[in-house]
This record gives sequence, C-alpha cells and structure tokens, in this order.
Amino acid sequence: MAFKILFLDIDGTILRPDNTIEHSTKEAIAQVQKIGIETVLATGRPVHEIREIGRKLNINSYIGYNGALAIFNNEELFAEPMEAHHVQSFLDVAKKYNHDIVLYTNNKNYFTSLNSPEVKRFNETFHLRRNSLFTDDVIDDILGMTLLTKAENGKGVYSLDDGIFFSQVNIEGMHHCYDVIREKVNKGVGVRFLLNRLGIPKESAIAFGDGMNDKEMLQEVGEGFAMGNANPNLFSYAKHKTTTVTNSGIYNGLKKLGLVK
Repeated sequence: MAFKILFLDIDGTILRPDNTIEHSTKEAIAQVQKIGIETVLATGRPVHEIREIGRKLNINSYIGYNGALAIFNNEELFAEPMEAHHVQSFLDVAKKYNHDIVLYTNNKNYFTSLNSPEVKRFNETFHLRRNSLFTDDVIDDILGMTLLTKAENGKGVYSLDDGIFFSQVNIEGMHHCYDVIREKVNKGVGVRFLLNRLGIPKESAIAFGDGMNDKEMLQEVGEGFAMGNANPNLFSYAKHKTTTVTNSGIYNGLKKLGLVK
C-alpha cells in the first residue's frame, strides 16, 4: 500500500512535556514529506496558536478545534461552530460552580476569566497568546471549548445533550480540564472529510495520537498509532502501539511501516 497522508496530534504526540520536539520526530516528518506524503496537524488546539509549530515542521495543513475546522495547504475547507444554546448551557453551569472555560474562535481564545489560578496554569502549559475576555457577541463563532474544573471529577456537574461528550486533557497537571467534543464534529470527521476531498483511500492514511479525542481519528485511517504515553483507554482504538513521545514514538511508528530509515 502506498501511503499518501499522515495525521499528527500535537500535545503528547509531537510535543514533549517540556514543549520541545525530538530531533527524531523532526527527521521522521521530513523524511516522509520528501517521499511525497502529505502531513497534517490534527489537534484540539486553535489553529491560530499552532502555526508556528507548523512552520517548524514545514506543515501548512490543519484539523483544529477537535475537528471543527479543516485547512489544507493554507486553504480553509470547512468550519463548524457550536450551537449557541449549547455554549450558553456550559457557561451557565461554569458560573454556578466557579469553573472557567476557554472558548475558541478562528482567531482568538476567549476566557470567562483571565486571572484565576486555573487559567494562569492553563496558559502557562499551552502558551496561548491571543487571549481576550469572553463577551456574548462572539457566542455564534465558537468552534471549540475547554472546561477548567476544580478536580478530575469536576465534569460531573454538567448535563450533556445527545451528541456531546467530554475528553479529558491528557497532559500532566491538566487532568481537571476537559475538551467538549461533538460526535458529529471531531478529529475523525475532519480526517474523513479531508480524505474524501483529496480522493485518498483510508488504507493510504496514517495517524498518531495519545488522547481520547484521537480515538475517532485513529479509526478513520488504515494505520492508527497510539503513543506509548497515551491514555490507556485509547489503545483499543489503535491498530498499533508505538513508544512514548520522549522515546521517538513517531519515528519508531513510521519505521515500522518502512517509511523512515
């Protein structure tokens, strides 16, 4: 099978805990690009915050906001904002329990507070820069959300409508944070859309991930890899398990497929 495209999660897959990228990861990505394999960053992060990573890796294609936005070679292909009444319901509960929320549009990160300890830790971890205080006038533009609760079980106070679920952020110190995922808008949907748009069969696609927000993506490709440091619940959704993000996980996975030396 000739492989045509590679989808890569960022945090815990490309980026190590110290926010650096292993040399072996950079080398592996460069090698597959050299043989004509398209590379796409697929992340829960907002695209406006990851373009610097894309430039470092010579990548201009993205699936962002857990599948709510797709960009291929700098051309926006689709965007799917959340329904305003869903956004408002989360805002109401967060206010009641003194939780914070990060709400992402295609050009900014909007916080319900800019000064709480949880927000400061979140920004220190993810290095978000284009930040503003949330106002109601952007409620129709929200592509994704992250809840910053007070404890790992803090999501229990939220009632979920059908088709919406939580994905715990798989970063040390951030396990009290949850991405809000839509069943019809997730990384897997974005991957399937891009494959159909480019005329690439599933069997010619590869993906690497480490969090539960990657499970749909790993199932939409022929060769899905869970990182060695992945959420243990992810392994059953992956065809392969590779080594950790700090031990050449991407390189070793691509080497297993015979794509890198």
